[in-house]
Amino acid sequence: MSSLEENRQAAADFFEQIWNQRDESAIDRFIALDAAGNDPKFGVGRESFRAQWKIWQAAFPDLHFDVREILAEGDRVVTRWHLTGTHSGIDYMGKKASGAKIAVDGVSIDTIKDGIVLDGFDAWDALGFREQLGLIQPL
Repeated sequence: MSSLEENRQAAADFFEQIWNQRDESAIDRFIALDAAGNDPKFGVGRESFRAQWKIWQAAFPDLHFDVREILAEGDRVVTRWHLTGTHSGIDYMGKKASGAKIAVDGVSIDTIKDGIVLDGFDAWDALGFREQLGLIQPL
């Protein structure tokens, strides 16, 4: 398997194992100790990611990432995904669980080396997410 294929597989496994299978131990396998991203809520490092992951899992017990496309060049991997879930767990962003269904699209651009995410950049429909949760009124 080429390193490009390995990186594509690592990205697919990241979403499947960490998010869809809810395997907390996969965080240790796929995320560098000092991994950084562009979302300040997720902070810097594996343990900061883990803390946010736990909140998302508790707020959206059926959270699911449908990976639609993965492109790789060198150690850069772009994953296009569709996120769905139901806000049926704990309060999220000050909002009590309402049973609201969410469905948003996004893209993750990650640096992956030896199967480990070193850094990432996520762009997603955060506005649509907040509208669907009822946090803001639709425009």
